[in-house]
Order: sequence, then structure tokens, then C-alpha cells
Amino acid sequence: MGKASVDATTVATVWHGMQTICKEMRFIVDRTAQNYLIAQLHDVSVGIWGADGSTIAVPVGLPVQFLGTQFAVLELIKKFGDDIKPGDLFLTNDPYHGGHNCHLPDWGFFRPIFYEDELLFFTLCRAHQQDTGGAFPGGYFPDGYDIHAEGICIPPTKVYEEGVEQTSILELLWNNVRWPEGTKIDNYAMIGATKMSEKRIIGLLDRYGKETVMACVGEMLNRTERAVRKEIRKIPDGTYHGASATDDDGSVLDVPVWVRVAVTVKGDKMTLDFEGSDPQQQGFINSVHATTYANAIAAVVLCFDPALSDYHNQGTMKPITVKTPEGSVVNCAYPATTGASPVNVGIQVMEAVLEALSKARPDRAVASWGKHRGDYVFAVDPRTGERYVRTSFDYDGSAGAVWGYDGYQGVSTLTAMGACNRGDVEEMEARLPWHLTKYEMVADFTGAGRWRGGPGVHWEAVNEGSDGQVSTGSSDGDEVMGFGAVGGDPSPQSRTYLVRDGKEIRLKPHRRVVIKTGDIMRKYSSGGGGVGNAAKRDPRMVQEDVENELVSIEQAKSIYKVVIDPKTLAVDLAKTKKLRTKSRKKGTKKRRPAA
Repeated sequence: MGKASVDATTVATVWHGMQTICKEMRFIVDRTAQNYLIAQLHDVSVGIWGADGSTIAVPVGLPVQFLGTQFAVLELIKKFGDDIKPGDLFLTNDPYHGGHNCHLPDWGFFRPIFYEDELLFFTLCRAHQQDTGGAFPGGYFPDGYDIHAEGICIPPTKVYEEGVEQTSILELLWNNVRWPEGTKIDNYAMIGATKMSEKRIIGLLDRYGKETVMACVGEMLNRTERAVRKEIRKIPDGTYHGASATDDDGSVLDVPVWVRVAVTVKGDKMTLDFEGSDPQQQGFINSVHATTYANAIAAVVLCFDPALSDYHNQGTMKPITVKTPEGSVVNCAYPATTGASPVNVGIQVMEAVLEALSKARPDRAVASWGKHRGDYVFAVDPRTGERYVRTSFDYDGSAGAVWGYDGYQGVSTLTAMGACNRGDVEEMEARLPWHLTKYEMVADFTGAGRWRGGPGVHWEAVNEGSDGQVSTGSSDGDEVMGFGAVGGDPSPQSRTYLVRDGKEIRLKPHRRVVIKTGDIMRKYSSGGGGVGNAAKRDPRMVQEDVENELVSIEQAKSIYKVVIDPKTLAVDLAKTKKLRTKSRKKGTKKRRPAA
């Protein structure tokens, strides 16, 4: 990057200017896209990269969508070389063939940004499309023969050339999705966001000059690297292990698939080695290296000083090495299916790293979040006679605890890291033929601990649309629980049911079944794991949980060792002290929370 001398105020102004540009990109997409998943749930990521592939600004988004983008930028440069010109725009969704994408529904538009005829930056807008072709909408369906069964594969392709739209290419792509007009609207929203980013960055360069802007960027990368190396040095040298599994791969049923990691810290460097993870699978849970890299980096960041949260960039990644064995579930080879990888294996990558780092640095421990409990319903809306596909983050549980704090309640899946949100009930019912009948938090449905996980959720809705199909591919956690940290309890098991004619039909993750008009979808989505010994939780916090109906009086006594009067809900301090003393003498056994 640039070598000009710059003052601290200018560095801060340029840096936060780039952060703001990214946030404005996302705002434009939010306001102009039509896809519920993009416009309402914010399944979209944006950022700015250097011409050398270095990550510069990534303030908000999903790790799988943008933290591995350096690999894609380098492939763009390698493939197109001198044929990258001002006004060009590239599109890709391919996990292979230079795309380094997580799965096919996430289309990414890359715009090169030139200043005075020199390529300085790339900007990206990537978002989950309503459909990308394939055997079932949405991408999260099991039993695809290979990646081509999951949808249309777009290698890095120039869709604008020197400002001129390559309409025939875009029309070819739109003709291969189920909702071409909606996809076109979303694509133009994304394209417009990258154009705005180009305009804003050129304005920044005009105002401060190329040398100053590049020097500011270089300074920020160096500052972040120094800060991250300092954080790594706080971890005792050694090797720490973590592991996590998904319930199955959707093809070989009820056989867990494991991700394993060894985190080695030496001085100010960290290596994440996923050797020992299971081989790539026939099912749709496989992850390419760039996706695993992105999730692993995101997990590490969660264990750093939160004061750094606005400043992560290539400097964060420089001291960290991620190794993934080729042909494994964390570095699969073409043409392996990858549709579920952002959730299944993506979450496991983060959980394995977090478990290892929670052992390495208990004062930064982060427990597992409640597993993602998504599904995709494909049917017809009788109000319009049109086909629809439904998915959401509404049914997820909550976050895991961290050292010093309870888990955040109602946040979305771990691999979204809060970037996606739950939908608005009225908006959902207006768009989709589903009537929500229950949406509430559940007592005793989270990992207990000195700091407990966020609460679990009970969600129910009635299908008022046609008969159709439901794929539970974007869910997990019926069998394998997320970990608790530093003596905290794991997240409980979750369950999903179809209620038909008054009878519950259990729906396991990674299945595809028929859904009928009038069926009730019933989901019990667990909260996150706990951190620390539950018997050391502040009795006043337990009392507050009982008052808020998040913990029962019975569990307050049996797990937290706090005696509460059932009439007044007051803590009996004398009995609590006696019970906790007795518990310490006996020793507290690990518990397996009930589903």
C-alpha cells in the first residue's frame, strides 16, 4: 500500500469513510431488492478489496459470503489480467472454477475501481438469490447427484464490458431460474450498489489524493495486524483441539459428519489445522477451502478484544494460517455438492474453532449458539396462483453465552454472526400463505451455566397455501448438540414436526417431504450453550430468569442450586447457601439437556 505520511485524523476519516461506503451499499440493496431473504432478512454482504486481493473494508455481512473473497479477487486478476477495464463488472456464484463461493444461491457482483487509469480496488456485493435453478429452490436440498444438480454454475464472467451491459449473458442466466423478473430486480439492485461504491471511492480519492488514501489504507492494515498479533500473544503457546459434527449429510442418514481442528499458537502467530476432519461426502454439506477459511477466521475474531470489531481487515488474517486437507469435508473437490455448507459444516467449523479457543483462553470463552433450524417450502400461493419459496431465520433459537455475559436472545444462526435478522410477522404473512400461531421463548430450553445461553424458541405456523414440498436442509441439531464452555452445559437438542390431522410427524434435518394444505409446522429451536458452572450463577440473575419465565423454579433448584419461593419468587438465601455447599462437596456432574 501507499507510503505517504498521514496524520491520525486523516487515517480515521478515510478508514471510516470506506466502512460507511460499505454500509451504504448494503442499505441500497435493502431498499431496492424484492427478495424477502435479501430485502427483509439481510442475507447480503458487501466489501472493498485491494487490487492485490487484500481485504480492506468488511464492516457487515455473513462471513461465508465475504471473508474468503481475497481468493476470488486473485482468481479474477489471474483469469482476466489486462482485460480488466473501467466499467467492467463480473459475476460469479461457482464454488469451483475460480469463484471460491460457498454455494450457488449466493451470486456475487465484482466491480473493479480505477483511478487515473490505475486499478486500485475491487468492490463486491453478494446476496442469496430467490432461486438459482437446480432440482429444488433455495439450494438447501439433499441428494443432488453433483453440484450441477444444485443449480446453474457461473464461473467469473464479465457481464458488463466498459460500461456496456452484456444483456444476452444476463438473460441466459435469468432464463435458468424460476423467478427471472424478481432475480433481475435483485441483480440490478446489487449492480447499483457496486456503482455507488465506485462513485464514493473515487470521490474519496479526489478529495484526499491517491497517495494519501493508499497510505491510510496501508496504515490501517498495519495497525490491525499489530493489534491482532498482540491478541494472539495473550494466548498461551500450545495446541488446542476442538470438534463438532452435523447430524448427517442428507444422503447417508443418521451418521454424523465431523469437523476437527487443532489450533496451534506460537508467539504472535496462529495456525488452524483441520487435518482429521471427515472426507468429503456424497451429501450437500461439503465446504470449499475459501468457505472454511472465512468461517474459521470469523470464529477466531469472536475471541479477540471486541474493541477491534470495526477494524478487521487483511491485517487480521495475516498472522493466521488455515490448513484444510484436500478432498475433505472442509476442502471438497469438484463436483461435490455444497448447497448446505453455509449452515451444515459452516457452523461446525466455527464451533470447532471456538471450542478450541475457549480452552486456550477461558476469559474469552464463547459457547455454541443454538443450531440453525431453517427449511424451504416450495408450493403455490392460492391468493395469486403463483409459485413461491419460503425460508427465514425466524425459527432459530438464540446465541451461546460468552465469559461474563448471557447469550444474546433471538439472534440468528452462528455463521450469520447477527448480520441476518428475523422477519416481520405481518410482512411474512402478507408475502406468503402461512399464518403464524405461536412465536415465544421457552423455559429451560438452553445451555445452563454461570452465564446461560440465550433462550430457545417455540414457533408454529399453518400452511394456508397449496400442497407442496419442504426441504429441511438448512437445519441441524436434532442429534448433535453444540458445546458448552468452561463447565457450561451444551445447547439442548431441537425438534421440528408437521402436525397433520392432530398427529405430530417428526421432520429430521436434511430431509425432503410432502406438505399439505392445513398442515402445522411446529419448531422447537434450542438456545445456545452455557459458559461456566451453573451452580456459580448469581442467585439474583437466576431469580430474574424465573420471573421472566426463562427458567423454572424446579431447574433453578436442581441445576443452578438456587432455592426460590414459588409464591413470592424471592430467593431463600440460607437454603441456597446450604444447597450450594452440599453440591460443591458432592461435585457437579455434567448433564445432558433434554430435547
